[in-house]
Amino acid sequence: MRIATWNVNSVTPRVPRLLPWLDQRQPDVVCLQETKLSAEAFGELLGDELASRGYEFAHNGQGQWNGVALLSKVGLDDVRHGLLDGPGYPQADGPQEARAISALCGSGDEQVRVYSIYVPNGREVESDHYHYKLAWLAKLRADVEPHVATSLICGDVNIAPTDADVFDPASYVGHTHVTAPEREALGAIEAQGMADVVRRRWPDQRVFSYWDYRAGMFHKDLGMRIDLILAGESVTPRVRAAWVDRQSRKGTKPSDHAAVVVDLDVAPDGDVGPMVPPPSNPARRGAGKVKLPQAAD
Repeated sequence: MRIATWNVNSVTPRVPRLLPWLDQRQPDVVCLQETKLSAEAFGELLGDELASRGYEFAHNGQGQWNGVALLSKVGLDDVRHGLLDGPGYPQADGPQEARAISALCGSGDEQVRVYSIYVPNGREVESDHYHYKLAWLAKLRADVEPHVATSLICGDVNIAPTDADVFDPASYVGHTHVTAPEREALGAIEAQGMADVVRRRWPDQRVFSYWDYRAGMFHKDLGMRIDLILAGESVTPRVRAAWVDRQSRKGTKPSDHAAVVVDLDVAPDGDVGPMVPPPSNPARRGAGKVKLPQAAD
């Protein structure tokens, strides 16, 4: 079973890239984030194309913001929109944003609960949105706990797990995505028995999944690894390959994220990682401080 996750940063302009990518990579299960469509609009845009390729789909959308989806050729059962008792924003007791969807995929002993998640960004350290992010992660941990061994959490977690997961740690000091509370919240989910399968497979390699659109950052490999696949204890031993499909970030009108791919039981392309293809002109790590997009002027 091939599982992939991809923050497409608005699915409508990405359709000319998404459909050929599905045909090329042939994933069995796809987790999409930032679809930025309502459920009705998602179905109108992609329903026929997905059906012709053998995919069922489920979508949790809210129009122009957020939005997550699951596409599956191997079943899509017990679909759950959102998190159990998940927080709202800006009011904690308000409606949940469209940031999570999960379902059972596969069959028999191979069945897993797959989550497609889009963790809140956090915006600025100690802001209301930052505390919302931490609360959201705590609810994700509680949601997955009853079936953690047979779960896959896939998506944009908006956290670089360690300093090795950013191009230059000094550039990120004082910003979200790298603070101790964020990393501890992610670590609490992993501590339940979930493995970061890309990092587990490539412990010492430079691996990123997101590159800002500014000229040169992608080609210089000045990125972050914030798109993860976490596998429960029963799923992790089945991993045969885990890699970032850097090709999905190349070319015309790309998302600023690349797809992340994990193969269970069989690896059709072999053990091809960590990034496919590798960057051709990477800048030396820490070579000159780069101003981040969220940095104050």
